[in-house]
Amino acid sequence: MVKAVLKIFLIGIITFLTLKNKILSMPDLTQMNVKGILSFWGSVSFRLTLNVCLFLTALAAADYIFQRWQYEKNLRMTKQEVKDELKQREGDPLIKARIRKVQMEMARRRMMEAVKDSDVVITNPTRLAVALKYDPQDMVAPKVVAKGAGFVAEKIREVARKNGVAIVENKALAQAIYKAVEIGSHIPVNLYQAVAEVLAYVYRLKGERKWKQ
Repeated sequence: MVKAVLKIFLIGIITFLTLKNKILSMPDLTQMNVKGILSFWGSVSFRLTLNVCLFLTALAAADYIFQRWQYEKNLRMTKQEVKDELKQREGDPLIKARIRKVQMEMARRRMMEAVKDSDVVITNPTRLAVALKYDPQDMVAPKVVAKGAGFVAEKIREVARKNGVAIVENKALAQAIYKAVEIGSHIPVNLYQAVAEVLAYVYRLKGERKWKQ
């Protein structure tokens, strides 16, 4: 309604401005013949119609641009709608974070269980810890069953001590295995010699303990 009233008001202004200069010429119409009068009003009507049409064309163009902008704005999603859509498409980030946390905790527990059955834990001596297990009948080479740094390394050493697993300090070897070998993988060929020496030392200690017992 406001737009319609505004249109009428503006058309009235255009009409007034168009006729303003012609009003002074109206008294002269009494001295003109019919052809002159018709010519005068025809000129005024053409000018008025042209001005109104130009105004309405410009107004229609502006209104089209405004309506299109408003339509596209209404189609845009709010930030909350975008977040909700991402949650529906990819899942709630909080839930995914909890799942990852639970998975990491379960993996850590399995790793600590594997430490109990390992043959040796090689340390850095405090920052890194790598647990190795070797079964000549089932394994082609010693396998890394657990590894960690910082707090995890301390937990590995703690579990090893509680379960009687040998702990050997070898800074260079611990760093090499930690960087090169993933959990569940066998050690590479270039580390066979160093690991074999550590395992031989551990087996010798176990043999001495059994002999003493």
